[in-house]
Amino acid sequence: MAVAALAVSRAVRRDGATAPWRMVQRNYLVHRRTKAFFLTGFLEPVFYLFSIGVGVGELVEGFELNGRPIGYAAFVAPGMLAAAAMNGAVMDSTFSIFFKMKYQRLYDSVLATPMRAVDVARGEVAWALMRGGAYSAGFLLVMLAMGLIESWWALLALPATLLIGFGFAGAGMALTTFMRSWQDFEYVMLAIIPMFLFSATFFPVTSYDGALRWVVEATPLYRGVVLTRELTTGALSWDSAVSVLYLVAMGLFGLAVASRRLGMLLLK
Repeated sequence: MAVAALAVSRAVRRDGATAPWRMVQRNYLVHRRTKAFFLTGFLEPVFYLFSIGVGVGELVEGFELNGRPIGYAAFVAPGMLAAAAMNGAVMDSTFSIFFKMKYQRLYDSVLATPMRAVDVARGEVAWALMRGGAYSAGFLLVMLAMGLIESWWALLALPATLLIGFGFAGAGMALTTFMRSWQDFEYVMLAIIPMFLFSATFFPVTSYDGALRWVVEATPLYRGVVLTRELTTGALSWDSAVSVLYLVAMGLFGLAVASRRLGMLLLK
């Protein structure tokens, strides 16, 4: 039996590329019976789209995006799409991770196997991407049904939302490793809500003046909104390239910090 266990251990080590998917599989098995769990993050941006994008849109003519006129609903919808990707990634990479780490003690058991801290981090980020991607795919179908997609570039909108999820999931998991109690998550909401409201989601960034505009343009949700909005409208600019680089760097840095911190906290 010891020889067999050693053989399995070595096989898992050699097949390290698939190790993170063991965490994904575990999360899927836990949540497969709770389909309503996935509806919350999807319905919230849809309700915002109907109430603000459509309702308020009757009172607002629209805006100009990179020299092209765009209706208000078509302007708001990509912002809701980016927010859906953010919400799915943040919920799984913060509250869920903290519960598993501090109360469920799941990772202590996982790291007793041949899996490493980096495998845990990659697996949890991958799961967060899948949840955010599910929200985004459903929302894109709503946009298509409402006639709010104006370009074939929108085919890249779903990969773009996965990139947004990667950035927020990596950063969220890294920050969670520094959390000491549930009260610390008030700071998460303190960051998420202002970003949602002011990252050019409902009105153009040109509404801001001076340094305030630079601050808004430096926020990760703004970069995500720019990327999805330019793809769904076809009004592409170099801002999309900047957003891609920003979100990739954010996700990779967060993943590296999360992997290191998990190792420090759980492998003492």
